[in-house]
Amino acid sequence: MICSMLNIKYPIIQAGMAGGPTTPELVAEVSEAGALGTLGAGYMTPQQIKTALENIQQRTHSPIAVNLFLPQNYEIEDDAILAMQQHLNIYRSKLGIPKTNNIPYMEDLFEKQIATVIEAGVKIISFTFEAPTKRLVEKLHASEIIVIATATSVKEAIQLESIGVDLIVAQGAEAGGHRGTFLNVKNESMIGTMALVPQVVDAVSCPVVAAGGIMDGRGMAAALALGASAIQLGTAFLTTKESGADSIHKQTILSSCDTDSKITKAFSGKSARGLKNKMMIDLESRIQGDLPPYPLQHLLTSDIRKEAAKQGNKDMMSMWAGQASGLARVRTAGDLVEDLVDQCESVLKKTTWR
Repeated sequence: MICSMLNIKYPIIQAGMAGGPTTPELVAEVSEAGALGTLGAGYMTPQQIKTALENIQQRTHSPIAVNLFLPQNYEIEDDAILAMQQHLNIYRSKLGIPKTNNIPYMEDLFEKQIATVIEAGVKIISFTFEAPTKRLVEKLHASEIIVIATATSVKEAIQLESIGVDLIVAQGAEAGGHRGTFLNVKNESMIGTMALVPQVVDAVSCPVVAAGGIMDGRGMAAALALGASAIQLGTAFLTTKESGADSIHKQTILSSCDTDSKITKAFSGKSARGLKNKMMIDLESRIQGDLPPYPLQHLLTSDIRKEAAKQGNKDMMSMWAGQASGLARVRTAGDLVEDLVDQCESVLKKTTWR
């Protein structure tokens, strides 16, 4: 069902990881392999999105998706921002970059991003961080666009279905990167994938995509057995040859183990799972309660994280990864898709209780 809906061969979706990992090469390779490649466009300008989509469309005629971040409501507290800038200057000094003591300007590009994606003819759009409005979903449906949204609880999934989304990604607590929680954010429940997926499947009638901690065909088989119609993977694609993830990030994932990640708000002001390092632990211990919200904190730390990546300093980078990162391997994205399918089929054939 989901394969015919998305016009793909395999029920596999590559997560729309923003910030650089989802290069045109990666997205195209995934789609060419029969899965659904996704451009993580949350941080991209409309022109950057247009250029990337043109590049992707030159590489493949297979379906692709674009992932966008829905706008966040937040309050700008000048004192908290200036205090954070002062603290972050410690890291800037260590990296040898200019200190900053200003309040950054935040531009909301969402409407322009959506317009660019629609104009480019993309027929699948996924959202995270919030629930899209019913009006937005109807607008996209009018352009024959399939809408995917993220839920981290049964209650969120029910709300998304009532709005009219076509597919729901049930994101377990094991997932790397930012959490998609939009209800009860302050006391968000960290529900594991194995517990979340069957409950969401029972609660909604639209297809459910399992996400969080899935790295190979065993995880794919488990997700399908739980009732999911497809799987979504992020961390597994970070170490593929086409990934745009920084080399330090890739190397850290490849040498990681099951206890190396944690949920943090330190880098962006929003809960996200990443590999532990000195900056994460330091920020959490020193400025609890005074952390500017997303997307402000993300913007405040961006110059530090970018420069740290240039200098190969993993202690000041945000390295998003899921709890099963220890299973990551180096290969092409196409090989990863084929390995997922082959192993899943093998597991399902061998699985027996007698």
